[in-house]
Amino acid sequence: MNLIIAAIIGIAAIVLLIAVAKVHPFISLMVGSFVMAVCAGVPFDESWNSFTSGVGSTVSSVGLLIGFGSIVGTLLFASGGADVIVDTIMSKTPLQMLPWAMALIAFIVGIPMFFEVGVVILIPVVLFAARRAKMPVILLGIPALAGLSTLHAFVPPHPGPLVAISALGANLGVTLGLGLLVAVPTVIISGPLMGRVMAKWVPIQAPEQEAAKEAVKDESKRPSFGQAMTVILLPVVLMLAASVVDLTGQAESLWGRVLVFLGTPLTALFITAVVAMFLLGFLQGRTREFINGEVGKSFASVAGIVFIVAAGGGFKQTLVDSGIGDVIANGISESALNPLIAGWLVAVLIRLATGSATVATVTASGIMVPLATGMSPTHLALLVLAIGAGSVFFSHLNDAGFWLVKEYFGMTVSQTLKTWSLMETVLSVVGLGCVMLLSLVL
Repeated sequence: MNLIIAAIIGIAAIVLLIAVAKVHPFISLMVGSFVMAVCAGVPFDESWNSFTSGVGSTVSSVGLLIGFGSIVGTLLFASGGADVIVDTIMSKTPLQMLPWAMALIAFIVGIPMFFEVGVVILIPVVLFAARRAKMPVILLGIPALAGLSTLHAFVPPHPGPLVAISALGANLGVTLGLGLLVAVPTVIISGPLMGRVMAKWVPIQAPEQEAAKEAVKDESKRPSFGQAMTVILLPVVLMLAASVVDLTGQAESLWGRVLVFLGTPLTALFITAVVAMFLLGFLQGRTREFINGEVGKSFASVAGIVFIVAAGGGFKQTLVDSGIGDVIANGISESALNPLIAGWLVAVLIRLATGSATVATVTASGIMVPLATGMSPTHLALLVLAIGAGSVFFSHLNDAGFWLVKEYFGMTVSQTLKTWSLMETVLSVVGLGCVMLLSLVL
């Protein structure tokens, strides 16, 4: 009980500092982590250990991805490539169908791509499209985020579903097929349909991006649609190839190891950034000084995002190390609930406590192993999906994704809760509903 109270006090401190005292989120997250650690019984002189560990691991993973993604996004804007992509999409898509087009693009791209990579690659384009179409950014942003988040939760080869499949002994092919079946209605409801409602609640316009202001206006000097899309799709292709190698059991062969290496998110985005420098820079007649200057601008534009996301990761690690997830989840798993609902609830509580969808999936699947004994292959796959649905429930202050979305969209904490957090909650509940319906007929 003391651990639960400590977590509540820590989260309350962050909320009060940001919403009432108007303290910067980075400072607020640091203070909240310190308060929670001390309340949980950690000696004050050791209270930063978990926080700094979480900051380091977040910067080394998400932070680097944001950096390379920002290079790609900045060069897309500065070269006029983003204009070309948006002009082409808008010329072939009626305005009222743009939210659906964004959801479809995110759904396809999200199959092999990690959520954070999808955000840093797609969201700048979504923001630009919203400005060009003069639409509320939420109307296009929520469908894109729903597509990325749904695939992250339900469909292998994302890390959470793969670990759950392994832990529970589920069939990968069955889980993949049922995951896509669940994902389609989940994206539709939590994306374009909810986005229309949320855009009325938070009718903000997309923030102006510095690179967009300096974009090439002369169409003859812009890259082609093919060149711009190559930069967008290259990390998708690289990660998809690595996923295929993993799924076909060829990861130990020489070519398999090469493809897996090229398809890791960090390598894929590094390669994409270099390719962007050539396709969108040198081939368009740009000088080395210009390209280096744009790279420098890209780092400056996301420095604040990286620090806030890193602090969110530090707070998450403090919660994880406190053991609160294990305390809560073990109590639920011992109850007499339906295994699918129990798995969802365990994942929900760990998600709320730690802020990490992957941690929630991995931990919940391990806890649910005893309850999975004797289940059919179909219901084992559904248990994986139920856990995946619970793992994305109500993203809030301890989730790095919360701060990533907040800063990209230029929203306040309150606006982010009313849009991104609510979308994640709807996604989680709709996903569970689809799983329960399938359990009645399979």
